[in-house]
Amino acid sequence: MKLSIAVSEPDAKFSALALKGEFEDTFRAASGAGFDGAELHVRNPATVDAGRVSKLLADFGLVAPAIGTGRAFGEDGLCFSSPDEKTRREAVERIKSHIDFAAGFGALVIIGLIVGKNPVTPESERWATECLAECAGRAERRGVKLAVEPINRYETSFIITVEDCLRFLDKVGSPACGVLLDTFHMNIEEASIENSIRLAGSRAAHVHIADSNRRHPGAGHIDFRSIIEALYGIGYDGFLSAEIFPLPDPETAAVNTVAHMKKILAG
Repeated sequence: MKLSIAVSEPDAKFSALALKGEFEDTFRAASGAGFDGAELHVRNPATVDAGRVSKLLADFGLVAPAIGTGRAFGEDGLCFSSPDEKTRREAVERIKSHIDFAAGFGALVIIGLIVGKNPVTPESERWATECLAECAGRAERRGVKLAVEPINRYETSFIITVEDCLRFLDKVGSPACGVLLDTFHMNIEEASIENSIRLAGSRAAHVHIADSNRRHPGAGHIDFRSIIEALYGIGYDGFLSAEIFPLPDPETAAVNTVAHMKKILAG
């Protein structure tokens, strides 16, 4: 398994992005801390120069394992389960643009809060399922994986646990869709993080690492050694991507993540 860290442009409102700034600066910081990749949180791919980003990644010896889409929900209000058809349509088109953008990097696309915070009703679930199924069709054609993220009850009421996610993915019915395992959310919602990892099994597509307080691994009480053993047990060999608060400061958070996780990965 390799390590990456979530990065975004300086205007991102989401707080659990340790490295915010111009891509040249965030990539330099990620590389300097010892990461192998940078997870790109992009509000709208149409505003990003993909060629320049690709060159900068190569310059700093990084890859982009995943494209985050949370800003499309948090800053633009786009949502698969919205009762407003126009909002749902715009959400689908935005995610399709993320899929096309991701294809150029060999990255997967994260599907998180864009599913929505709306109460789960037969209607809202149908809207969300139809929207994700349409996006999954585009993903299948482009050879891109979609990683759907269970998010804790304080941030959404839709997909909260791994079991919820698997049930939802069964309704979507696309091989392009998998589960994103986030240790911060799992620590809140899962009776056993390790058992939930095993439940996801081969459908685990991506992993976010953050400690119990959403700070860097090692700053809280999560047993990352046990989690890594469980991930090895299901054959997961993808990235562990830090989606963490920039505390005590961005650079220290990044360096401490690598130090803690590499010690565990080294056995």
